Amino acid sequence: MIALRGIPSVEGMQITPTDLGLIARVVSLGKQYGTGAGAVTALEDVSIGLRRGEFTAIMGPSGSGKSTLMHIMAGLDSPTSGRVWVGDTDVTELSDSALTLLRRRRVGFVFQSFNLVPTLDVRGNIMLPFELDGRRPATEEQAWIDGLVDSLGLASRIRHRPHELSGGQQQRVAIARALATRPDLVFADEPTGNLDSRTGREVLALLAEASSRYGQSIAMVTHDPVAASHADRILYLADGRIVRDSGRSTPEEISTYMLAMEQAA
Repeated sequence: MIALRGIPSVEGMQITPTDLGLIARVVSLGKQYGTGAGAVTALEDVSIGLRRGEFTAIMGPSGSGKSTLMHIMAGLDSPTSGRVWVGDTDVTELSDSALTLLRRRRVGFVFQSFNLVPTLDVRGNIMLPFELDGRRPATEEQAWIDGLVDSLGLASRIRHRPHELSGGQQQRVAIARALATRPDLVFADEPTGNLDSRTGREVLALLAEASSRYGQSIAMVTHDPVAASHADRILYLADGRIVRDSGRSTPEEISTYMLAMEQAA
């Protein structure tokens, strides 16, 4: 395990399928790109669990493996070694069609670039997961969606298309779409990267509220100490390994540790 200068490293958690209170977990996870002398190791022997109802930030220098970890946990990429669970489902055992269903029904995504469909209005984008699943929301689900639209301040924009919205409004639509099906876990990939600082803070507050108020599990990849300070828990990666697992921290504390990581690289 890597040890940063003067900062103790954290041994990988030993996660087993019988662990309770975990919405997702990986055990002895490894990811390698290429073969032979040109092989690149993106993740090496990573074992972590994400808790239900917790807002987790995943941080690390460029190339540390944080995006690779998120993609594998979300079923968007496959590991070279190790195992991945979402709830009690072993993702590494699923076929491509089963993976597609799992991502559609149990995982939500919020991207830096919003990824809204330009030809659909706000309601159409929010309802897209149901359309792709070939079904209409049940009465309880529709009530939940209506509540999301109201709480995110989108009711007056429900018939507008993405080009008629500000960046912050587009990201709110993306958050509503990610939460619409009440997924087990929402992955947010640099969700404030294309937003100004004020709008970014508003979006982070919305994600934090989704976790604290509605019990939504959220895993956010970010390089921004201010963004990470909104999370309940922060996982730090360096060279494909977990080097620290900390609780809520201030932006200054996060920046100090990130600087130490950079200097140790």
